[in-house]
Amino acid sequence: LGLVQMKLGALKSSEESKMKQSLKALKGFRAFAEEKMKEWNVPGAAVAVIKEDEIIMAEGFGFRDKERKLKVNPETVFAIGSASKAFTTAAMAVLADEGKMEWDKPVREYLPEFKMHDPVATERMTPRDLACHRSGLPRHEMMWYNSSFSREELFRRIRYLEPNQDFRSKWQYQNLMYMTAGYLAGRIAGTTWEDLVHERLFKPLHMTSSSFSVEDMQKLSDFAFPYQENNGTVEKIPFRNIDTIGPAGSINSNAVDMANWLLLQLGSEKFNGVLSDGSLHELHTPCISCDSIIKAKELPVCSYGLGWFVEPYRGRHMIHHGGNIDGFSSLVAFMPYEKIGIVILTNMNGSFLPNVLAYNIFDRLLGLEEIDWSGRLKGEAEKIMKAALGVDRTADLTKIEGTNPSHALKDYTGVYEHPGYGEIKIELKDGVLQALFNSFVMPLKHYHYNIFEMKMPLTEMAMLASFDTDIHGHISRLSIPFEMAEGAREIEFVRKPDQQLYDPEFLASLTGKYALEDGTDVVVSLRNNRTLWVSLPGQPDYELEPYRELTFQIKNLPGFSVRFEAGDSGQVTGLRFIQPNGEFPAVRK
Repeated sequence: LGLVQMKLGALKSSEESKMKQSLKALKGFRAFAEEKMKEWNVPGAAVAVIKEDEIIMAEGFGFRDKERKLKVNPETVFAIGSASKAFTTAAMAVLADEGKMEWDKPVREYLPEFKMHDPVATERMTPRDLACHRSGLPRHEMMWYNSSFSREELFRRIRYLEPNQDFRSKWQYQNLMYMTAGYLAGRIAGTTWEDLVHERLFKPLHMTSSSFSVEDMQKLSDFAFPYQENNGTVEKIPFRNIDTIGPAGSINSNAVDMANWLLLQLGSEKFNGVLSDGSLHELHTPCISCDSIIKAKELPVCSYGLGWFVEPYRGRHMIHHGGNIDGFSSLVAFMPYEKIGIVILTNMNGSFLPNVLAYNIFDRLLGLEEIDWSGRLKGEAEKIMKAALGVDRTADLTKIEGTNPSHALKDYTGVYEHPGYGEIKIELKDGVLQALFNSFVMPLKHYHYNIFEMKMPLTEMAMLASFDTDIHGHISRLSIPFEMAEGAREIEFVRKPDQQLYDPEFLASLTGKYALEDGTDVVVSLRNNRTLWVSLPGQPDYELEPYRELTFQIKNLPGFSVRFEAGDSGQVTGLRFIQPNGEFPAVRK
């Protein structure tokens, strides 16, 4: 017994010595952090550091509200953005531990209505595929960003998004697949993603200040406001609500709560039973090689596990995930073998300060010579961020001078629709065309012919949108390169018919008998209070599809249409069959 006590005493003494060394290594970090925050124009930051199963730092820096000089402290809540993804996969792992979900069973066994554009992906996609970004889909961010669609509606519309790569052939970051993963987990659990994460992760980890919406976050007494840098000036920006895409990035938390999250990831006995050792290993195991955000010899290769990047840092095994959402940037990183964990939360849009601070902490705790990551990344930050967010796109320089649009500008106005992206409205305001999409207003400036330069929302990036005509010469389609990944096609929006052509009262006014020149009666009827049909003796009935103004196309007969004709009073006086072999008028009886 005495020998055991001696060994335990020596072990305790050794742990205390290591802790003192760690604290000594972090001496001067506060001054370093404050200096780098000034360099990167970051108003506020919160930092938590884990070493050997203990929280050795949990501190706030700068301001959560720059204008009112309200300081950040360890309890200040920030949006963590895509660092939320690891919570989604951890919730899925809880279900796997309970035998309710298998990572490699097809998604359709859990969600029978799940459907992708690619039939192979529809049948073979698994929860693991959803969580490691190998669906074949590029980002398609503009489909959901600022959209009014519900989570269920986004899930239903995924089937209309075209892939640009073969299923499982390449890693491509994909938020909609993570939304689907969370939706799947909620359905399996018989609840919602939010309730599942709250009950099975937040509660046992004592994450009492964490939430799923910036709306709830703002109800707290201690939260950070979002900021961005604009031409060297730091300015407060509105909160961005991304609840519908929540499983991909809507969680808000603070340094204290996130420290417990790190302890779980590092296998701390303090949270035994939340996840099995096997599930933690599963989450942290690489599934597919991927792009590294930062290109450096110290970060030579990168892969993606389940909600985590797995990437060596200076020869040490590092697991991490960052997060960027309007006005906030975060990083959660840990080294399982060295028992080091770091969380950095900031209230600056698209900043690399979290990486600068985290790598510096790793260097200090590992006893390595500190690298000037701030100097390295400062010149590359804008380029790296644009590539990471998929917004490195501008109009090309092949403009043909001296051209004009083929139609008057008013002819381009109307509502255009894509089955996945939804509606985009083109309107003419003060002599200038503009596009209204997902509540964003994007000016359209004539480029050449029927091509217009469109300014992207929230950026100075521009892209070339093209209008096209149908065989009748009417503007009928609008193509926009919303998705610029290699091999991705432009998103084509089809012009919707005039809305009055769907109005039951208006349609009823068109019904009745019409007489052709040879005396043949034509009967126009309204069925189901929403669809016009036309009947001629000896022929099948023809369904009419709304086209434009007073014209309907005959369904399944390309080139055949019916145009109703009105007199000076606006009353319909006749109709005209328009066919490849001529036009045939009929007078209303």
